[in-house]
Amino acid sequence: MLGLTSLVTDLSSEMVTSILPAYLIFARGISPSTFGVVDGVYQGGASIARLLSGLVTDRLRRYKEVAAVGYFASALSRVGLLLAGAAPAWLASAVLLDRVGKGVRTAPRDALISLSAPRGGLGTAFGVHRTLDTVGATLGPLAAFGILWFTQRDYESVLVVSVVVALLGLAILLTFVTNPARPVTPAPPPSDTAAQARLLENRPFRALAACACVLGAVTVSDSLIYLAVQRQTGLPPVYFPLLYVATPAVYAIAAGPVGLIADRIGRQWVLAGGHVALALLYALLLRPSGAWLTGAGVIALLGVYYAATDGVLPALGSVTLPVASRATGLAVLGTAQDMGRLLASLGFGWLWSRGSVDGAVAAYLAALLMAVLLLLPTLRRLGSHTE
Repeated sequence: MLGLTSLVTDLSSEMVTSILPAYLIFARGISPSTFGVVDGVYQGGASIARLLSGLVTDRLRRYKEVAAVGYFASALSRVGLLLAGAAPAWLASAVLLDRVGKGVRTAPRDALISLSAPRGGLGTAFGVHRTLDTVGATLGPLAAFGILWFTQRDYESVLVVSVVVALLGLAILLTFVTNPARPVTPAPPPSDTAAQARLLENRPFRALAACACVLGAVTVSDSLIYLAVQRQTGLPPVYFPLLYVATPAVYAIAAGPVGLIADRIGRQWVLAGGHVALALLYALLLRPSGAWLTGAGVIALLGVYYAATDGVLPALGSVTLPVASRATGLAVLGTAQDMGRLLASLGFGWLWSRGSVDGAVAAYLAALLMAVLLLLPTLRRLGSHTE
């Protein structure tokens, strides 16, 4: 049921996400550096909300109810986009509300998954959830493309439909998802932060959070990667949402099997392998080739990267965390990654505007390879702690 909730919600979310870069770059004419700032806010805007959500969830043990607040905030943000018009401040506020909603719902949702699966099957459980989640992410851009095609680029129609779909996802959560039935340790009183403070004493978890932040800082966002592809291949803007379709399709197909493989060979190795796939993607962007070859390669490699990291990272983190601070710990882990990705968006947009897209990609390729090599010993030690 969580997977179906995420499927419908991501359908709504990706309808908006897939039109946002083209709308701002081509319709509003903003610069790559400005878009880097917007994208950085989009990537990192959920971080503080995610941390607060994790703390509240672990104290109240109301995983479903806290997640519902986040899903409702994201639905409300679509209404904000409709009412914002062309006012930059209102547009930014609506985008931030969507990210806050995502931050609020992610920690309790992932805690629900981790508390509903056996220790040895966490990778598989997260993989199955991410598969359903990504089906929605695949359908969202298709829906946006169809609406834009038939309405002659009426962006408001996309937003109206996305509101309705988001409310449907919230209804599924409220109707069918239940909190864990098995008994858990009593939550600490509101004034006691000892359980959360002990996270800082958890050396394996602390090392994993540091790895997530560093790797996030060398991970260019989807939107900026797709803009680079568009600039290099000359893809017409009307087809831009379709780039958001194929990558989630690859991700949806690979997430379940990759999660199973991670449970078998070690989640830390799959996590490292996902970043190797990302490095190959950067290299492909630098290689002169035909538009179709570049587009297909980027789509495939980005899908593999997400399959090997998005569900594997929280699965790896879950086995280092006690039940009493599971949601908080997963929130810290996600926040560390988001902070890194915020820096990545800001840095990539700045390098692109000051030089060229090739120069920006080359810099991030070198940084990513260095980060993976430096962090491999730490990831290997993490594997020994989580077996």
